[in-house]
Amino acid sequence: MRRTSVREDVTPAGYRQPLHGVHPLHGTHDHNAVKIDSVSEQRQSRRERLRAETSAEIKAIALRLMAEGGPGAISLRAIAREMGMTAGAIYGYYATRDDLVTTLINDVHTSLVGAVEAARDARPADDTAGRLLAWAQGFREWALAHPEGFRLVYGDPVPGYEPPDGGAAPEAERRTCVGLTGLVAAVWPEAEPLQPAGGHLWSDFTPALVSAVREEYPGLPPAAVALALRLWGADARPGVAGSVRTPARPDTQPRPSLPRRDARPPPVAGAQPSRRAHS
Repeated sequence: MRRTSVREDVTPAGYRQPLHGVHPLHGTHDHNAVKIDSVSEQRQSRRERLRAETSAEIKAIALRLMAEGGPGAISLRAIAREMGMTAGAIYGYYATRDDLVTTLINDVHTSLVGAVEAARDARPADDTAGRLLAWAQGFREWALAHPEGFRLVYGDPVPGYEPPDGGAAPEAERRTCVGLTGLVAAVWPEAEPLQPAGGHLWSDFTPALVSAVREEYPGLPPAAVALALRLWGADARPGVAGSVRTPARPDTQPRPSLPRRDARPPPVAGAQPSRRAHS
């Protein structure tokens, strides 16, 4: 009598075992096993969906608390009370308040850079002035539509917050710096003669930014990167800050005004304080 063939799998040790879902005696699929797998996958998918929805609600409440009470109002316990959760339950989503703030900053900054990149790319590649203006306009429109996010990234700092090594949103910051540097690179032949004397060195910037810029735009001098950072730090943010920030409290330091023409780039996302004396 011919034996019924059984589909088999071979483990690295050479042990042969029936393929999952195949009955070891009859060589046919075990429909009960398939059904159990399907139910398990549905339960896992449901858990993942519920976890994602709860995490999104936690972040939304955190931004609302910040909008109502300032950056210091972000608290896991306060959020848990609003959601009817225990403190222990919410720690299953974010172990510390700083973990939540880091996630918020990364989400917000990624959303922002996506918006300005889309605005820039909606203009023709050869329209250098139009692409730069579109970037700035996209920044303004995003900030007005997301005032809490703007305050979180560019407003008063969250008291006691310690960002992780490398920053809260390193990839979003890299995209922002490289994107602005690309806009400057397109007009650098015309812009270079207008730049202040004294120049800049690559040591004025973090190694990560230098590596990213040199990879994308080889041959571009450090002065062009400094101009890109001045565009980010001076031209875009003060233009919208007054529209989205609440009136300053007595204990809040005023935001800096536009830098002088010979000022160094702001210490954001790749710029680091120069060790040389300013002229």
